[in-house]
Amino acid sequence: MAFISRMKLSTKLEKALNDQLNLELNSAYAYLGMATYFEATPFVGFASWMHLQSREELGHANKLFKYIAERNGRVVLGAIEKPKGEFKSPLEAFRASLGHEQKVSAAICGIYELALAEKDYATLAFLQWFLDEQVEEEKSVGDMIDKLQLIGENQNGLFHLDKMAAKRGAEKE
Repeated sequence: MAFISRMKLSTKLEKALNDQLNLELNSAYAYLGMATYFEATPFVGFASWMHLQSREELGHANKLFKYIAERNGRVVLGAIEKPKGEFKSPLEAFRASLGHEQKVSAAICGIYELALAEKDYATLAFLQWFLDEQVEEEKSVGDMIDKLQLIGENQNGLFHLDKMAAKRGAEKE
């Protein structure tokens, strides 16, 4: 059976996009690990925030999955790493989140550079959404870190911030 030829990804871009898809899946799992930490504490708002982040990462993985398929590529799923589920404090968990988002941002920028070098303008256009999303993701978690640093160990401040985190989760659902 012959298939109609479609705009095909280069081998390098297909691999890079698959690596990113798998990074997004690992990100979703990492956020679930952070959610398990918060679920074992009174901070249900922070848990809700992490659950929302996990769902968003799954959405990112699905976008990549569909794009690879649309470009006549082959999706290759890898193993998912066991996430960290223990943290010393909410601040430590959110710092881990920021580090992870920065890793994702760097990976997307690397794919963008590859697509630019290969003059794959369709992939450049596709990646623009991810670049914009990463700016939002890093700002969101960075703002949370700033607030956590500002309140320190103040229990009233932590309670208030937890309530704010719960509202963010409810707004995006």
